[in-house]
Amino acid sequence: MRNFLLGVLIAVLILFAFKYCGEKQDDKIVLKESSALIQEQIKNVGKLVVTEGHFSEVFNYKNSKAYFGELLTAEKKALVVVNADVTISYDLSKIEFSLDEATKTLHILSIPEEEIKVSPELEYYDIQSDFFNPFQAKDYNDIKDTVKASLLKKLQNSELKQNAKNRLLSELSKFYILTNSLGWTLQYNETPINAVEGFEGLKL
Repeated sequence: MRNFLLGVLIAVLILFAFKYCGEKQDDKIVLKESSALIQEQIKNVGKLVVTEGHFSEVFNYKNSKAYFGELLTAEKKALVVVNADVTISYDLSKIEFSLDEATKTLHILSIPEEEIKVSPELEYYDIQSDFFNPFQAKDYNDIKDTVKASLLKKLQNSELKQNAKNRLLSELSKFYILTNSLGWTLQYNETPINAVEGFEGLKL
């Protein structure tokens, strides 16, 4: 009888060990699948064009050269009408991240800065120049560079950049939804993200 009970106990222990090992193996498979899914989702984000805008401006271009001191001045000028398309995008495939499978944590280490593209179309009117100061290719390049610099400055003070950031935050919130659904934790640098709105207020 004693040997019988001992045999039953050993059998129960063996069955428990097999069940425990099987559950651990299942957990590892689920963990690997979750890690692969998170990595795939981040890599598939790609370039996100979050904001498009249009600017119209009128510029007066003037350039003068003095000869013989101030006795003779040669001037050239033009009226330039500018229509420019502006896009702000984020290449989210460049997000730097790490996965800690032990703690089931997705660490977002850095988010790429926005890419601003300005595509101006210039129309020239009332071009006037002097024999001693004619319009040259350099003038057109200088005008284009001046226009771009002016538009970028106006862009800094416009709502386009804030709208772009809001769209970015909306996309990043999807990472929280994904990790939360898988039972993972999301962190940006050392800051835990505990809600969909968790990215708001962070310095991105």
